[in-house]
This record gives sequence, structure tokens and C-alpha cells, in this order.
Amino acid sequence: MPRVPDIVSTTIGKQMTYRISYDDGLATTPDGGYLEGVTRTEYFRTEPEALKRARELIESGEHQSVSLYDNAGEVLAGIRLQLKLGLCFAD
Repeated sequence: MPRVPDIVSTTIGKQMTYRISYDDGLATTPDGGYLEGVTRTEYFRTEPEALKRARELIESGEHQSVSLYDNAGEVLAGIRLQLKLGLCFAD
């Protein structure tokens, strides 16, 4: 069986890339049930693109866990990510 290469590169050429990981609140089984613990990962070339997608995921309300990583290994998640996005919080 041929080996499928892992997507582990965090740079494209000399550019930094960004990665968003999030739980997939919509993952279903063939019989219509829901899967737990399914994580999706998306890659972006620029920080603004990654932040835009993170905002979309958070605002959709369908994903409980959204994390943004850069190639230096820094991670923004939870309240830190929401603050970076400038999201407002209700009392």
C-alpha cells in the first residue's frame, strides 16, 4: 500500500503558513448519527485569511473548539483568539 504523505509543512517556499483546527459539529455517520471528536484542519497562506476563517467558524456557532497556529508553533484559542478577532462579549 503506498504511503500517503502527511501534511506537516508549515511553510510554502519562504512564506509562513497558518493552520486552523476545529471540531466538526456537523460530522455524521452514514446511518445519520453524529461522530464525536472529529477535527478538521485548514491551511492558509496569510494571517488575515486564517483570521477571517476563524471568525466565520466562531460566529457560525457550530464549532466548540477553534484554534489558530502559525509556523512558529504559537497558538491562539479560546478567549485569546476571540480578543484577537475583536469579538464582543455579552455580560
